[in-house]
Amino acid sequence: MPPSVKSARPAHRCTECGWSGAKWVGRCPECQTWGTIQQAGAVAAPLRAVAAGPVSAKARPIGQVELAGARAVPTGIAEFDRVLGGGLVPGAVLLVAGEPGVGKSTLLLEVAHRVAQRNGPTLVVSGEESAAQVRLRAERIGALHDDLYLAAETELSAVLSHVEEVAPTLLVLDSVQTVRSPAVDGTDGGATQVRAVASALTAVAKGRGMTTILVGHVTKDGAIAGPRALEHLVDVVVSFDGERHSTLRMVRATKNRFGPADEIGCFEIGDAGVVGVPDPSHLFVSRRAAPVPGSCVTVTMEGSRPLLAEVQALVATAGGGSPRRAVSGLDPARVAMVNAVVERRGGVRLADADVFAASVGGVRIVEPAADLALALAIASAAKDRPLPLGMIALGEVGLSGEIRRVGGTARRLAEAARQGYTAALVPQDAGPAPQGMRLLEVPDLGAALARLW
Repeated sequence: MPPSVKSARPAHRCTECGWSGAKWVGRCPECQTWGTIQQAGAVAAPLRAVAAGPVSAKARPIGQVELAGARAVPTGIAEFDRVLGGGLVPGAVLLVAGEPGVGKSTLLLEVAHRVAQRNGPTLVVSGEESAAQVRLRAERIGALHDDLYLAAETELSAVLSHVEEVAPTLLVLDSVQTVRSPAVDGTDGGATQVRAVASALTAVAKGRGMTTILVGHVTKDGAIAGPRALEHLVDVVVSFDGERHSTLRMVRATKNRFGPADEIGCFEIGDAGVVGVPDPSHLFVSRRAAPVPGSCVTVTMEGSRPLLAEVQALVATAGGGSPRRAVSGLDPARVAMVNAVVERRGGVRLADADVFAASVGGVRIVEPAADLALALAIASAAKDRPLPLGMIALGEVGLSGEIRRVGGTARRLAEAARQGYTAALVPQDAGPAPQGMRLLEVPDLGAALARLW
C-alpha cells in the first residue's frame, strides 16, 4: 500500500485515558473502559517548528503580580469555607460529587443564597429538576433572595445565554452530566459531552472572573463519573459523603489549588436543610454513665482538625462453621491485621470466635492511629472487661505488637483533654501531657493489656 494511503487512515482515541490506535475496539486496551474509543481523525502529521507569537500579558516580576483576584471570598458557611481554604476564589471552577440524595443540591442552593446576599447575583442552572422544584426546596430551607436566579436548561448554548444576561458572580450547574453541547458528537452524559461542557464553562469562568460550581455524578464504586480529564480541568474537587440512614454528611476536598486538600467539613441534614456542625466529636462518641466492654475512644486527624471517634467490637462464640468477621466504618484489611496481632501478641484467643468491629456515628476511620483503640476494644470484648471510663487510646500497632507514635499527637491529646478525658494510653515518648490529663506510656500491646488489667 502506498505511504500516502497509510497516512490517511483514521486514528481512534480513548476519551478516558488518551490511548490511540488505528482500529476501533469496543473496550480500551489501556484502561479497560467500554465505549470510550472514538475516531480522532487522520493520524497526526509530524510536528512543525512553531514561531514566537503574541502574548496575553507581559511577564512581570513575581512580587508585582496582583493578588486581589486570587483571594478567597467567604461564603458565610464556615464548614464549607474550611474545606475550600477560606471561601470561593473568583474565576475558580469547583467540581462537587456525591451519591444521589446525599444533599449536594441542598447545600449548594444554600451556598448560592449566601453568596447572593453578600456579593451580588448568583445563577443556579438545574438540568435535573424544574425551576419550580428548586423554588420549593429554597422555600423549605429559607434560601429566597432577589439576586438568586434559577433556570432549568440542558443545552450549553442556553446556559451561556443565561450567564450573559444575569452576569452572576457564582454559577451553580446541577449537574454537568445533564447538559449537552451541540458542537460535539456523543451521547448525553458521555465522556466527550462532559469534557466539552466542562471545558466551555471553564473558559467562560476564567474570562469573566465568575466562580463556577459543577455538580457531578458518581459511579457504583464512588468514583466521579466521566473522563479523568474532568478532574484536571477544574481547580477544586470536593466529595460529598454520607450514609442514607445517618444525618451526618462529610465534605472533603480531594484536590484544591487554592488551599489544603485534606480538610473536612461536617454537616447535619434535617428539615431546615444542611447545617454545619463546628464541633462534631459528640456525634462519634457514645455518652454513657458506666463503661461497657468492647468500646474504646481514639482521636483521628482529618486535615488539621482532630476528631474524637469511638471504636466498638463484639466477640461472640461461633455458631458453627467458619468464624465470621464483619466490619463497618473501618478498613477490613487493617481490622484483620489488628485481630491477628491481638491473638498472637496479646494472648487473646479469637480463632474460634465471631468478631464484629464498627465505628460509632457513621464516621469512617482508616488511619493507623486507631489501631491501638481497635486492639483494646477487641481484647475488652473477648475478656468481657470494660476499659476505664475517661480514657482514650492512641497509637499504631505493628505486626510484632509494638506501639508506634503517630503524627499530631499533641493536637490529638489537647482535643481529648478539651472534651473531658483524663487519661490516655499512648506509645513511649509521646510528649508532654495536656493539663488535667495523665499519660500511660506503653511499648507494646502486651504491656498495654497488662497495664489495663
